[in-house]
Amino acid sequence: MNKKKLFQGLVVGLLANTIGLVTTALVLGKLSGRSDGILTVLETAHSENFLGKLISLGAILNLLSFFYFIRKRQDARAGGVLLATILIALGTFLIRS
Repeated sequence: MNKKKLFQGLVVGLLANTIGLVTTALVLGKLSGRSDGILTVLETAHSENFLGKLISLGAILNLLSFFYFIRKRQDARAGGVLLATILIALGTFLIRS
């Protein structure tokens, strides 16, 4: 496997998760009725112990990028996205415990 393409997939996976997390935080901020900002939502999530759930919801975009790379036959990049998802899952597990 090409390490450069694997690293590119890892970066794409981490960015997709970050974008998903920010989008989820924005949606929750708007749905709260108080139009909370991203940082307020993340702080509240941390204090109420559901930050791991928000991070997990953000990882849904990894699924899209993974299947995009598979469809384009870029297996090394898809492997990088999978690696990013595994790292995010481990991080989420550590946050919850």
